Amino acid sequence: MRLDEQCKVVCRMPALTEAQVTKIKDSVEDEYRVNMILDNLPTAMVRIREDNGVSMKVYERGFPVGFKAATEEGGEEKYFLHNHVRFTILYHKDIETDLARIVGFEVEPASVHHTYATWDEVMPQLDTCTPEKHPLDSSQSTVMPQIVTAGEEVVYTYDVMFKMSDIRWASRWDTYLQMIDDQIHWFSIINSLMILLFLSGMVAMIMVRTLRRDISQYNQLETVEEAQEETGWKLVHGDVFRPPARPGLLSVYVGTGVQLLGMTFVTMIFAVLGFLSPANRGGLMTAMLLLFVLMGIFAGYFSGRLFKMFQLVEWKMNTLYTAFMFPGVCFFMFFLLNLMVWGQKSSGAAPFGTLLALTLLWFGISVPLVFVGSYFGFKKAAPEQPVRTNKIPRQVPPQPWYMTPVFSVLIGGILPFGAVFIELFF
Repeated sequence: MRLDEQCKVVCRMPALTEAQVTKIKDSVEDEYRVNMILDNLPTAMVRIREDNGVSMKVYERGFPVGFKAATEEGGEEKYFLHNHVRFTILYHKDIETDLARIVGFEVEPASVHHTYATWDEVMPQLDTCTPEKHPLDSSQSTVMPQIVTAGEEVVYTYDVMFKMSDIRWASRWDTYLQMIDDQIHWFSIINSLMILLFLSGMVAMIMVRTLRRDISQYNQLETVEEAQEETGWKLVHGDVFRPPARPGLLSVYVGTGVQLLGMTFVTMIFAVLGFLSPANRGGLMTAMLLLFVLMGIFAGYFSGRLFKMFQLVEWKMNTLYTAFMFPGVCFFMFFLLNLMVWGQKSSGAAPFGTLLALTLLWFGISVPLVFVGSYFGFKKAAPEQPVRTNKIPRQVPPQPWYMTPVFSVLIGGILPFGAVFIELFF
């Protein structure tokens, strides 16, 4: 701690293979970035932004794998690799105790074609990275960048610099949380608002046209017999509360939806109150998982209530479906994706202990809570329906092709998908 290092060698790759060259070029082309974490702070590149004539320091998360540029004017663009980085660790020192706490983790990448006289595996000495001749020194303009070609040797190096800062530990996240590009932020907000207004306007227009036509017909009725005749939306009032083809499955879906809604609502409240700080890495995901598990009692309760309203009796089987269907699908997909990450030998893979803890939360807390909620929900009297359901279902006339369920689902999902796609693309 607080000990500077310069030109430390990490490793040496004697010759890049064709597969490695292709992978590096694809990473540069796709704008991949290298992300590291120190004391729960992500590494970031420093950028200076002008705001109303005032220079303000902002961070850009991570640093690019490399870059693409032409070595001469009008020439062909080539790929270069960032193989040297300088880490600047900002710390705040306590005057009384002489203790220091890390308040910033900055990085400055560089592309350097390292050269040396002879390679020493124990104490390598580089000609292109010394205290007198450093690649990040602005006066050194003769340093050649590290080109990405097959058979090229690559030496990875780094520097570490400790710098005292006036930033206190409690406010060390302030710079990280500042946006670096306001245009994308406002574009996303405007896009979401336009979609919301479009959907709301479309639904409102349909409702107004339908109700206006029905109300005008009711106002024109002159006799009691005509008033008692069912027209318009009154034609389906006797079939609204008719049980669907799979009432048990609908009960499971409703219970799971209540569970997700409750988890989202409570998580947003905790986030607004400041309990889910970004300084606590993984705190948001942990809170969501715990809340989802605890909301299992509401999932079982509402699923059992709806199940009894449909006059069904196998509430235990319905409870098992509620407890295992949605969590089981999510856990299966997460396990498959985690296997793929394991296969790539990535450090981002969830360890076996985490999977075991998730399983214990699921079977030890969530499932019993779902059974408790379902027991009380099914034990309570079934809710009374506001209208009487006809014994004979009203026949549904043939629907045009654009009213089929598959087409309606696809059309209804275009707008939400477009919003998510634009958010992720930009």
